[in-house]
Amino acid sequence: MIADLTGQVAIVTGSGRGIGQAIALRLAQAGAAVALTSRTQAEIDATAARINESGGRALAVAGDVTNLMDVLRVVAETRMQFGRISILVNNAGVSGPFGPLWKVDPEFWWRTQEIHIRGAFHYLHEVLPEMVEARRGRIINIVSLAGMIMPPYSSAYSQAKAGLIRLTAYTAAETAEHGLLNFAVEPGTIHTRMADEALASPEVRQWAPGLIQLIEQSQRESDPQTGLTRCADLCLSLLSGRYDELNGQYLDVREDLEERLRSHRQNAAGKPG
Repeated sequence: MIADLTGQVAIVTGSGRGIGQAIALRLAQAGAAVALTSRTQAEIDATAARINESGGRALAVAGDVTNLMDVLRVVAETRMQFGRISILVNNAGVSGPFGPLWKVDPEFWWRTQEIHIRGAFHYLHEVLPEMVEARRGRIINIVSLAGMIMPPYSSAYSQAKAGLIRLTAYTAAETAEHGLLNFAVEPGTIHTRMADEALASPEVRQWAPGLIQLIEQSQRESDPQTGLTRCADLCLSLLSGRYDELNGQYLDVREDLEERLRSHRQNAAGKPG
């Protein structure tokens, strides 16, 4: 379902490339004013230029999601230029380290938690007050199947994504009475730069051969743009209002949303699927 986001304001983290960029471009095409943020100014500048040159509205503000002062600056500049924030997409993330818990770098392991969990919390903490006041807001957290299962030697990434899935459910439970919607989106395996880094990593090849197989399979079966478009379209569908009953849930891009909605309604009514 296509959503008309005219008049809405979105922040998309990690939006200089890959999944975040695809989502930002799609939201802008649907009419939203989009604030792009990542640690790399040149990447978000280029993405903002694409949006603005095509007639959309975009702002690029560099920042680290784990740095509260950076987050405050991104939020303040977004409000100043575009007004009240009504959409948040927490996409910023990293993978790794890979390996046994007793061998991985503790600082790297914890940094992964901070980027996924602390980063998302920072943005939630800063935008929820105005969303609650306006009784208007939708939040999408980009997660992973790794957060639902336990792939060995991938504890940092899996734990971080599991936490983000759970945070989505908590946020939904606490904000539903205020009219807000929250979704956890699994984008599928997409051949992005992060995937290239995984393919080139001896650590990943040693400890996570299953991930290598998934990436290589994705390369064979579809081009990267197809996966990016599919993920961005799913996010746009979740902003349409059609699937608000799925508030707080984990949604896989490979699912049929209409079937998922039908099943949800049957379960809510106590009927068999």
